[in-house]
Amino acid sequence: MTLMETQGLASMADGAQLRWMALGDTTRQPPVVMLHGGPGLPDYLGDVAPMIADLAPVYRYDQRGTGQSPWQGRHSRARHVDDLAQLLDAWDVPKAVLIGHSYGTDLASRFCLAHSDRVAAMLLMCGPFVGDWRTGDRAERERRMSAAQQERLRELEEAPRRTEEQEVELLTLAWFTDHADSERGWRWAAQGARQRRPVNWAMNGELGKEGRADPLDEHLVDLRAHLPARAELLGGVDDPRPLSALESLALRLDLPLTRIESAGHEPWLEQPDAVRAHLRRFVQGAVGT
Repeated sequence: MTLMETQGLASMADGAQLRWMALGDTTRQPPVVMLHGGPGLPDYLGDVAPMIADLAPVYRYDQRGTGQSPWQGRHSRARHVDDLAQLLDAWDVPKAVLIGHSYGTDLASRFCLAHSDRVAAMLLMCGPFVGDWRTGDRAERERRMSAAQQERLRELEEAPRRTEEQEVELLTLAWFTDHADSERGWRWAAQGARQRRPVNWAMNGELGKEGRADPLDEHLVDLRAHLPARAELLGGVDDPRPLSALESLALRLDLPLTRIESAGHEPWLEQPDAVRAHLRRFVQGAVGT
């Protein structure tokens, strides 16, 4: 079955224009909106959307300052939450099923806090991570890297400027440990290092700093009160970010957590069948197909 693809630019209240893409019949309600991670990367969920687009239309977009949504200015999480609300208005979508990945799970959670009436259901993939998860993440990444790789990554991170090839090398070294299988992980990371570009490092730094100053941890009681009736977590067992952090979050929010075995931070790459089956079950339950 061939699904209709549409795309366009949506104008935000401050003049920014965000590029969006949709797959499937956009007259059907509610749609799915996928929120990519980063922050500072363009959308990369194009391989995930077709898994469910026959069940409900799937919207994706490049967050402002990334990909084909060029923008200059300060970034804030509140601004990105507002962007999503304005996109829903532009698409004439009263309520959406949100599927966030990585940083996109933080964005989905903060949107739910501000606009719970517009969230029909929510699936949080590989995040959000709360508590002191960074210590375990750093230790596991170091375990997966050689001493030479660790040293080279530090050199590239500290360089005042980098060539194109050095940027690709840095991202490959930073990302290959996201995967359970290091050999395939290196190939996926190298591919992503060339495709998920350019990285908006200023956006990454600004939103990261704000997230540390106002962590989602401090809003979990409020978030639990605002969650839609159908909300779930999903994580890769071999994500370097500790699965225990997601397990703790699942307990605090009283949500089911699906564990994908032999998969890392992008579980659809290593276990596409398992992820597809879970996404389809979740979306069917959310939209009643």
